[in-house]
Amino acid sequence: MILNLKQKPVAIFVLLLILIATSSFNNLPNEVIRDDFKKFYDKYNVQGSFVIYNQNKDEYTYYNKEQISQFFTPASTFKICNTLISLDSKVISDENAIIKWDGKERQNPAWNHDTNMRQAFKNSTVWFYQEMARRVGETRMKESIERAHYGNKDISGGIDAFWLTGSLRVTPNQQIDFLRKLQSGKLPFSKSSMDILKDIMVVDNNPNYVLRAKTGSGKQDGKYIGWYVGYVTTKDNVFYFSNCIQTTEKNPDFNNARIEISNIILGEMGALK
Repeated sequence: MILNLKQKPVAIFVLLLILIATSSFNNLPNEVIRDDFKKFYDKYNVQGSFVIYNQNKDEYTYYNKEQISQFFTPASTFKICNTLISLDSKVISDENAIIKWDGKERQNPAWNHDTNMRQAFKNSTVWFYQEMARRVGETRMKESIERAHYGNKDISGGIDAFWLTGSLRVTPNQQIDFLRKLQSGKLPFSKSSMDILKDIMVVDNNPNYVLRAKTGSGKQDGKYIGWYVGYVTTKDNVFYFSNCIQTTEKNPDFNNARIEISNIILGEMGALK
């Protein structure tokens, strides 16, 4: 049916809606499914999912896409957000300010001494970030997480445990979204806080690329959860990635698996070269 625009001005509005909807549909990111990545997970006897976003291509590549919208405990990957909240809340001055060790011996020898945020992020020092969360307090923490739209935004389970054994959950897709906002400076935190975080996240810096990443390890619903999330900046592109592995029986290679699988896939996708 041909609409007479002079007789039916409302048709203009209808046509505009159609054009907007069509344009939005055409601008959706590309998607690639890589079922062949399963062999990398099988090698370590783990299940899991992988998502990588290629900024230049506006393209998502998925392994086990059904899982990328499932919620998992963030464990120590929450240190990415916790760093920003702590810095912006002024509970610590910068990444080099030292907090005294409480003298309690813990499982990781690297945790058993005075430390600063740079060291605590690298060593994933739990007690340091628990102290940061206590200093921030529940009210500011809840407001900051809601403002940043982090995960399910649920901080029940204790101010110093909600991301470890409490109710905070995040999906692999949400990990990617948060990292993209961090890199582009679109998170609701100061530029100085985001710059400090980007600096202490660096895992590998060489002439071809810079890799920023964070591990995480926890337990949920009878399964061990392992994360490795981050992004790679090259001379002309950015690759964001999230690897979430799971197993009911944790073997000695579990912690290495999350990193090794990621590095293999990132290399295959041209991010690490």
